[in-house]
Amino acid sequence: MKYPKILECTLRDGSYEIDFQFSKNDTVGICSALDYCGFELIEVGHGVGLGASERGIGVALETDEIYMKAASESVKKGNWGMFAIPGIANLEHLALAEDHGMDFVRLGSTISDFKKCEKFISSAKNKSMLTYVNFMKSYTVSPSKLAKAAKAAFEIGADAVYVVDSAGGMLPQEVTEYVQAILAECPSLTVGFHGHNNLGLGVGNALAAINAGAEIIDSSLQGFGRSAGNTSTEQIIGCLARMGLEGKIDPIQVMDLGEELIKPLINKNGLSSIDTISGMSLFHSSYMPIIFEMSQKYKVDPRHLIISVCKEDTCNAPEEMVERHAIELLKIQKAKGHWKPSYKNYHVNEQVIL
Repeated sequence: MKYPKILECTLRDGSYEIDFQFSKNDTVGICSALDYCGFELIEVGHGVGLGASERGIGVALETDEIYMKAASESVKKGNWGMFAIPGIANLEHLALAEDHGMDFVRLGSTISDFKKCEKFISSAKNKSMLTYVNFMKSYTVSPSKLAKAAKAAFEIGADAVYVVDSAGGMLPQEVTEYVQAILAECPSLTVGFHGHNNLGLGVGNALAAINAGAEIIDSSLQGFGRSAGNTSTEQIIGCLARMGLEGKIDPIQVMDLGEELIKPLINKNGLSSIDTISGMSLFHSSYMPIIFEMSQKYKVDPRHLIISVCKEDTCNAPEEMVERHAIELLKIQKAKGHWKPSYKNYHVNEQVIL
């Protein structure tokens, strides 16, 4: 077993936690520190990726180009990149990124939307960018189906594919099965893992991925990221050291970065039952606004609503479907003759969360 590459995504996934308000100076400072520590892959920019601000999907403090300039001037030893969801991003964004010397792009897509990635993979490869495909909500399809999609991505030029635990609800054995299925289908393919921590398994799942053969692991300082956060950079590096794997990154330097630069930004205390239920049900937080809207409209507990919705679909939660489940829950509550208005205890950022 070899030391995996760590893709440090504090500046991208962590931006969700501060309403996408990382500044140019934040980007320069954190990039410089991560680069100094020896991280090979550093991801920056809007949490939703290229073009999100232009479409009003949570307006970041800076433009995509300013984030590009900041990363370009501060990452000297490692590689920097950005996230892109085809349909939100377009090929012009990749051309702009090429002008600023971007090293890698990560394309986010569900398997059903993968066709949209093909032109992006071709364009990125023509621009000499490392190109990774993140199969978002990987758990919504079987390991064998994900493996076939990974093979298709590899055949058209992807340098790596990712198993993505978007809801933070996968179990270590499941992560193992997905990674192994991909490597059985195409042994020469590089596999990455991106995990969230809704069930407290961000680090455990990353270790399972490594043991199964994954070579790239996403993490963020202090686990700073969407919903319950990501795999913690400090903890995964600590585990690798505990395993006797020799890396060039000093764990104590990384801990200092997290405590000095990121910990002051963290406002969360304790565990959120909404985050835990989301992991338990494999519910993606992009649909949380409609959950809260319908739970308030029909006075039902959003946690019960999440569970109900996910029994029908763990990939999508359109308004009509969520409303239908809310109405059904209200009928059940009335039939039982009691109601606890716990929905009032929750709130959600008005921005769309992906």
